[in-house]
Amino acid sequence: MSTTEDIPYWLYSLRKPCDQHENLALHTHKGIEFLEKYGGFVRERCAIEAEYAAKLRRLVKNYQPKKKDEEDYQYSACQAFKTMMNEVGDLAGQHEVVAEDLTSTVLQELQLLVRNLKDDRKKHMAEEAKLRSSLQTQLAALDRTKKAYEKAFKETEKALDEYQKADADLNLSRAVVEKARLNMVSKNQQCEEAKKDYANQLEKTNELQHQHYAALIPDVLRQLQELDERRVRSIKGFIIKSVEVERKTFPIMDKCLEGIVRAANNINEKEDTRLVIERYKSGFNPPEDFLFEDLQRGADEHSNSMISNHSNSLPSMSRVDTIKGTISAGKNKKRVGLFTSLFGNNKEDYTDLPPVQRRKKLQQKLDEIAVQINKETQTRDGLMKMKSVYEANSALGDPMSIEGQLNDSGHRLDKLRQEQLKFIAWLEESDGKGQLHNPVSSTTSSPSSQRSNSVHRNLLNGNSNGKQRHSSSDESVSPSASSDGSRHKQPPNTLALGTSHSPESGLGSRTSLPDSDRGDELGGAEGVDDDPDFADGPLTPLGTCKALYAFEASSEGSIPMFDGEELLLLELDQGDGWTRVRRMTDLEEGFVPTSYIECSLYSAC
Repeated sequence: MSTTEDIPYWLYSLRKPCDQHENLALHTHKGIEFLEKYGGFVRERCAIEAEYAAKLRRLVKNYQPKKKDEEDYQYSACQAFKTMMNEVGDLAGQHEVVAEDLTSTVLQELQLLVRNLKDDRKKHMAEEAKLRSSLQTQLAALDRTKKAYEKAFKETEKALDEYQKADADLNLSRAVVEKARLNMVSKNQQCEEAKKDYANQLEKTNELQHQHYAALIPDVLRQLQELDERRVRSIKGFIIKSVEVERKTFPIMDKCLEGIVRAANNINEKEDTRLVIERYKSGFNPPEDFLFEDLQRGADEHSNSMISNHSNSLPSMSRVDTIKGTISAGKNKKRVGLFTSLFGNNKEDYTDLPPVQRRKKLQQKLDEIAVQINKETQTRDGLMKMKSVYEANSALGDPMSIEGQLNDSGHRLDKLRQEQLKFIAWLEESDGKGQLHNPVSSTTSSPSSQRSNSVHRNLLNGNSNGKQRHSSSDESVSPSASSDGSRHKQPPNTLALGTSHSPESGLGSRTSLPDSDRGDELGGAEGVDDDPDFADGPLTPLGTCKALYAFEASSEGSIPMFDGEELLLLELDQGDGWTRVRRMTDLEEGFVPTSYIECSLYSAC
């Protein structure tokens, strides 16, 4: 006989589980539904975590500084806010980690467990139904045999009673009495057989019933109990695992929060105040005090000036110098006017800003252009190396296929250097160094004018006939003669000048020969342009030049020339790679590349 330790807890507690199997089946069904409900909670939480992370990232993206507001983010408060947004983005990443880990380590296992529990419960319930059906079959068989035995027993008693009556009745013949006796014996035998069948069936039913309640049903209940306990134990594990998943993100979240606090502690109102002052400092001096105007004294001075008017009517030597300076300034105005027409006046030079702010903007622009020039130069160097490799081994590629890319790179460098010189000139102007001046007579000159002076001196101190090629570096770039002495008409690479190569960048004044002031003594002002504003006479040629290569004008201010054309030299190279010339036929004036011509200066008188 089984003890209470061998009986499942449910069976031991219920005592008679045959009438509670429906409640147990309902309990296990509700338990699995509860597990599915918990799985739905985890699934929705994962969705909320992912949605929260996405909304945090979208929030951070919406509040990221725009390009136009980048300058405002130099302040410590704005930088702290930007750092906080970055940390919030990292926090969003941790919420994404929570959603992913909950999905992979909890939700997927939970869904698999639900499927397994459903399958196991279905199998156990089918087994329990089978056992119950088998027991019911045995009970029905027992009932049938019992009824057969009862019927046989009653018929035996009836046959016995009839026999006894017949035997006691003397009027009946012996044959009738014998028949009653035989009927009684037959019924008695049938009763014994029914009794035996009933006894056998009773034994089988009792044995099956004992096995049913002592072994079979307890085994099914034990399996259902284990199933339910596994469900409860799994819920416990899932809850703990969910906490561990979230707790694993706490260190990183703490670092993010510490980063936000650290950024907040770096906010310095004094430093922000200094940056505001530095940003909006204009450089203007406060206005001077207003002077007292003595009206009576002004009237006296007016009468005295009328008297001295006649004495100042004749031009003095200083007045002549002033006129010459005005004419010289007119020349500069001519060239500056050309640049204004080329570049336009769209506040690109930041003239609408105060001096200090203008210098900052110009310097920032120059730094950006320098980075672009460096990048483009590296690209061009790479193309040159590739071309040299192709020339050394034609099997690797056609060298001429690189020419187009080299030309494009050269044009981009040319444009960048034009921009660089333009902004350098504006920066010098903002610093008080941008006034155009004569590079020969000026005591202080810019780097470009110093180079112009050097070229001027080299031309004056050259060979006996006064001829000298410009930019020797250009000769190294392009071949000047072949083995048979004939010249290859391949234009030199004007990028070798290291400066911008268009008339727009020719800032500076006209460079003249020494003692060229004789033009004034002959009645003509020195270097007066043919501009309508200064129509005193054309520029005096400094010499002649010959075109070594054909040139097609591609920008305003330049003029085309054909190979071998003779031109008049009006202005020397100012360091920008361009020389001002005049045609001998139609007197058209413009700029041509210095490296494309060979100059011959007039000998100094």
